[in-house]
Amino acid sequence: MSANETSTVADLKGHQAVVLPMIAQFGGRIIDTAGDGLFAEFVSVVNAVECALAIQKTMEERNAAVEPERRMKFRIGLNFGDVIADESRIYGDGVNVAARLEGLAEPGGICVSARVQEETAGRLNIRFEDLGEHRLKNIAGPRRLFRVLIDVPGAAMANAGVATNRAPMPQSVATAALQSPTLPDVARKPEPTLPDRPSIAVLPFQNMSGDPEQEYFADGVVEDIITALSRFSSLFVIARNSSFTYKGRAVDVKQVGRELGVRYVLEGSVRKTSDRMRITAQLIDATNGAHLWADRFDGALEDVFDLQDRVTEGVVTAIAPKLEQAEIVRARRKPTESLDAYDYFLRGTESLHLNTQDGTVEALRLFLNAIELDANFAAAHGMAAFCYVARRASRWMTDRAQEIADAERLARRAVQLGADDAVVLARGGHALAYVVEDFDAGKLFVDRALALNPNLAPAWFASGWLRVWIGEPETAIKHTARLMRMSPLDPFLAWMHSATAFAHVFTGRYDLGVAHAELALSEKPNLHQALRAAATSNALAGRIEQARKAIARLRQIDPILRVSNLKDLTPLQRPEDIAKYNEGMRLAGLPE
Repeated sequence: MSANETSTVADLKGHQAVVLPMIAQFGGRIIDTAGDGLFAEFVSVVNAVECALAIQKTMEERNAAVEPERRMKFRIGLNFGDVIADESRIYGDGVNVAARLEGLAEPGGICVSARVQEETAGRLNIRFEDLGEHRLKNIAGPRRLFRVLIDVPGAAMANAGVATNRAPMPQSVATAALQSPTLPDVARKPEPTLPDRPSIAVLPFQNMSGDPEQEYFADGVVEDIITALSRFSSLFVIARNSSFTYKGRAVDVKQVGRELGVRYVLEGSVRKTSDRMRITAQLIDATNGAHLWADRFDGALEDVFDLQDRVTEGVVTAIAPKLEQAEIVRARRKPTESLDAYDYFLRGTESLHLNTQDGTVEALRLFLNAIELDANFAAAHGMAAFCYVARRASRWMTDRAQEIADAERLARRAVQLGADDAVVLARGGHALAYVVEDFDAGKLFVDRALALNPNLAPAWFASGWLRVWIGEPETAIKHTARLMRMSPLDPFLAWMHSATAFAHVFTGRYDLGVAHAELALSEKPNLHQALRAAATSNALAGRIEQARKAIARLRQIDPILRVSNLKDLTPLQRPEDIAKYNEGMRLAGLPE
């Protein structure tokens, strides 16, 4: 700092831009930032150690790319112990020990307590050096400490490809010599670690029909299998949006397992003729490439739901044979008796995934066609209602009052018909909250969806944004973090980071708001939500120049945007959140 304050601060913030988002990616939560320090907690001590290793490996790579005088090293201390928590802080001896360990760590190193060493020894591909007993300031009695040997081969990406049977642990506490960002850089995503339960990704099946026009049908079959598997609470299932990033690519199953953080991968094919279909599937252990199960399922076209159920049962029996039969029965679902209605539904889903204005119009038309053929088709009602969520979020509405009325009618019918269908409840609840602004009903149905299916990505997505709107930002941050672990390659990551950015703004953590806004913009440079989050968080953090740049880009995209119509896009409910949002946008230069 004494040699070149400006350059040093810029370098620090550049590093922070990369490192801070890694906390959430490893399941942690940032509690506080002050100066060049960071304080975070993790519910798993294994995740805390893995995060620390990934941070130090990333810093080593970044330092190697700059001149020696510009290199910067962080110290990290990790402790595992009980803590006392209130709404936004945690306290106790466990916290104080972690703070002392950070000070004892060597630059670029990790110092851990004996409890951390005990809980992770043999579960991670790392070694420790015993530093003996030390007396820590204001801590009763001596404590035995260990140094993590970061330079051990294979340690940098701890547990990559190593299966562990780990149970959720009490809160572990970590402190690190880091702070919050201004973030011009993009975080390098660490490979996720294996969950503590059977985990699976279902890749897009090959369309073997000989007709490229039937691609939507093969995709729809796979999406239904993913949804069926996700209903098993004892499984961890990667969301459709991440699985489908591998569509049309030759893949290495082991690499897929590492990138998505799962042990099992299901792949296969679908062949559909005029009145028959065949599904082939094979289950692979991604940690070693071993084939665990394979089968072929033939039937009449109208038996499509039965065939999907048989695939699901085969997978579940192979990877989690102790699941109760009652849970398997609950996972079976026949959404409609009309095959033509189901065909319209699959085509509509494909159009909606295009995420374009024309695609959304076409999707709505197809969902309404499905409803005409089967008036009790709950999923079609839910997806039709969700089309209006996309239309409002992207400012595509042409007759606002009529479209809100249509969305409400479809959403309420959806949740009535699909009272025990998590997908329907999530889509209908999202529409009721965002389009109709009936937040009580929206929260009720989205929470019910999460209770029915804790693996359902659309429900976590809806819940994250819903919590932003109703003034529960800490919950919003937790729910978007969980979603990003469930769908680490999701094309909608920018929307998730935008929600997280707004949540941090409303908790007063403006630097973290900037961090997530920049991550969103790195994915989608012209995303409306991300630009608004960037403008607000930068302005409230005192970075007026960056805030004004975001507003300039935003007004090119949306010339009619004003402070007075911000509520049309972000329906905040807490007066203090509205005031903070409006203040940030005014400071950034948005006209009244």
